[in-house]
Amino acid sequence: MYRFSNTVIGFLNLFTLLASIPIIGAGLWMARSSTTCENFLQTPLLVIGFVVLVVSLAGFIGACFHVACALWLYLVVMLFLIAALMGLTIFGFGVTSKGGGVEVPGRVYKEYHLQDYSPWLRKRIQDPRYWNTIRGCILGSKTCEKLASWTPLDYMQRDMSPIQSGCCKPPTACTYNVATMMMTQDPDCYRWNNAPNLLCYECDSCKAGVLEDIRGNWHKLSVLTVTMLVLLIGIYSIGCCAFRNTRRAETDYPYGENRMTKVRPRWDYHCWRWLHDRREQLY
Repeated sequence: MYRFSNTVIGFLNLFTLLASIPIIGAGLWMARSSTTCENFLQTPLLVIGFVVLVVSLAGFIGACFHVACALWLYLVVMLFLIAALMGLTIFGFGVTSKGGGVEVPGRVYKEYHLQDYSPWLRKRIQDPRYWNTIRGCILGSKTCEKLASWTPLDYMQRDMSPIQSGCCKPPTACTYNVATMMMTQDPDCYRWNNAPNLLCYECDSCKAGVLEDIRGNWHKLSVLTVTMLVLLIGIYSIGCCAFRNTRRAETDYPYGENRMTKVRPRWDYHCWRWLHDRREQLY
């Protein structure tokens, strides 16, 4: 087990060290792009890439070269990563537990309502700074242009994504003839505009469609985060064994039944050995 745990940690960290290079490269490439959506993801990618790079380098050096302080730093950072990932997973499940679409009679697609989502998500999406960024992202993706050629029959028979349902058309219940214009309708009915750069981008239904898209992606991501959490806990356990083995190699700590002595003497070993030999010569 002495050699095995150090070897496994060394290979695992070499793999993650190499894997961090394309993550950092993707973040730097996005930094040069002018697309709003890509810049929105730039910072998390760079942070993740550099953290993985530093942690993997510390773990690789500590396991392969028996550097106890590097392994100690590796285990401390790994513990924080596990705690952060566990907190993120629990928080993600909490804020995305609410939501979902409502069936529209005679339609394949669903419609979404902002009040159905968690207060934290509603507060974030209604912040003008975040919404302007997301709105620019939707405009840049040309999501609504795909519906420009649809016929009324297409709206009856074809499905839409949550963003298309909320941002590219008014709510299905809206009516715009003179006889019904004076009736009380959904506020989104009055926010709708036929201009391609306006449409229903300021509607609550558009914000709800974005939240539904985030909710779906977060649920998919939760599968990855749970898998990563289990993997990190396993690596952390092996890392603890490697750290213990490295400490045993540097001290007089007994190992097994044979009580192995230190492989590498402590810094003051030669000094005490010299003094002992001198005393033997004198007496």
